[in-house]
Amino acid sequence: MALKVAVQMDHISSINIAGDSAFALMLEAQARGHELYHYTPDRLAMIGEEVFCGLEPVEVRDEAGNHFSLGEKKRFNMADMDVVLMRQDPPFDLAYIAATHILQKIHPKTLVVNDPVEVRNAPEKLFVTEFADLMPPTLITRDKSEIDLFRAEYGDIVMKPLFGHGGAAVFRITSDDLNYGSLYDFFAATFREPWVIQQFLPNVKHGDKRILLVDGEFAGAVNRVPAEGDLRSNMVRGGAARASELTEQERHICERLGPSLKAKGLILVGIDVIDGKLTEINVTAPTGIRAVKRIGGPDIAAHVWDVLEAKVKG
Repeated sequence: MALKVAVQMDHISSINIAGDSAFALMLEAQARGHELYHYTPDRLAMIGEEVFCGLEPVEVRDEAGNHFSLGEKKRFNMADMDVVLMRQDPPFDLAYIAATHILQKIHPKTLVVNDPVEVRNAPEKLFVTEFADLMPPTLITRDKSEIDLFRAEYGDIVMKPLFGHGGAAVFRITSDDLNYGSLYDFFAATFREPWVIQQFLPNVKHGDKRILLVDGEFAGAVNRVPAEGDLRSNMVRGGAARASELTEQERHICERLGPSLKAKGLILVGIDVIDGKLTEINVTAPTGIRAVKRIGGPDIAAHVWDVLEAKVKG
């Protein structure tokens, strides 16, 4: 049965198809004969309990620079869609939160992935703290005296914005780093929200593992190794993808998280693990699907659509 699938995303013309998981899901949906529609979140409109949006039929091709064709935009009642993939990149800001409020009006009659209420309630660097025993020592604050105490205890630390993404504004501060005061002032002037302060894990040089879970079950993994001279392993920052098997500790982490993710309707989730320590749970637009397949791992996009089709058909 062909499904009507609307994809909420940054405009398709702007994406990097080599690593974009939304694009991987679109390719698989198209291959299965589903009707694909494209829209950006600014087009959403809510009137009472109804949600409307200007959607464009879209055809996708795995050809860089020639990866899509859009049809004529038409106004649809979003309740007429079978599936909505909420896949625009962060920032997780008020515009993102507003979109979750609007889309919750149609879910679950129209299956929104991931569940918009649970996405809103699970900011990625806060939700992870529900599993603090699996994490490195972590502080959430913007209070300098608290950071000073944490730094005095742990020495080398990492500072990053609470709602950052893609490795932006991630800094390591050593115990004797004279830039600490200036960096604090920069964060205070730039980010209104609290920040994440974590103990630095030196084995990040060996990789930051992205593990993907589908409907609460392990689906695939890729080890992202930082580029020479860089702290960050994000592939958009030059990190290299390497094949990887799960360690016993990483399997334990998946088993701990799985039931909670499934219960919350967080169907596609990417977790980050460094040296056996859980650092983030990504629920908005986790990447890694294409990287896992490229290094010879499983076809996670096909796995996701097997799950979605089963859920829609009941």
